[in-house]
Amino acid sequence: MTAPNRGPEASGGPVVDELHTRLLTFVGRTSGSPRVAPDAVNEPMIRHWCQAMSDWNPAYTDPDRARTGPFRQTVAPPAMLQSWTHHDRRCPSPKQSGNAEEELVAELADAGYTSVVATGCTLRIARYLTVGERVRYQATIRSISPRKSTALGEGYFITTEMRYTDDADELVGSVDFVTLRFRPRRPRERGE
Repeated sequence: MTAPNRGPEASGGPVVDELHTRLLTFVGRTSGSPRVAPDAVNEPMIRHWCQAMSDWNPAYTDPDRARTGPFRQTVAPPAMLQSWTHHDRRCPSPKQSGNAEEELVAELADAGYTSVVATGCTLRIARYLTVGERVRYQATIRSISPRKSTALGEGYFITTEMRYTDDADELVGSVDFVTLRFRPRRPRERGE
């Protein structure tokens, strides 16, 4: 007598997830042409950032002292790297053909995975940005996990590498950013 077929989960085999199979086609694709920062690196934005973070390093906040320091000019705090090109995804932006980042978000939203939470970030700095430079960034989708069940709900962990370059297309830094795109649990699923 043979045992009844209970599916791949019962036998310990892989769970077939058709959405994940589609999502994997995005791995290695980019956000298209590099996004150019709307503003050049500037002292007022650096000052606001430093005030918010209580960072009074004179290389960032005192132009006179910065001129006599190791950089010979005002520089931006490395942690500001993303702020120069950051855009609010809630605001409509011109659609860019071939932007895998936007296409992936749309594919997940169509499947009901509309919520997002950041779960990890690794910042690598090649050099400091100086006042007047205009930053560009391009994102590459590096990995997408199989569907996971979390306390927030079921979803996919997505790792994206964002590369930041200057006017000469020289690398100034990069960020590996991990987000969970998930379908929120209903109150009864959370035990409420």
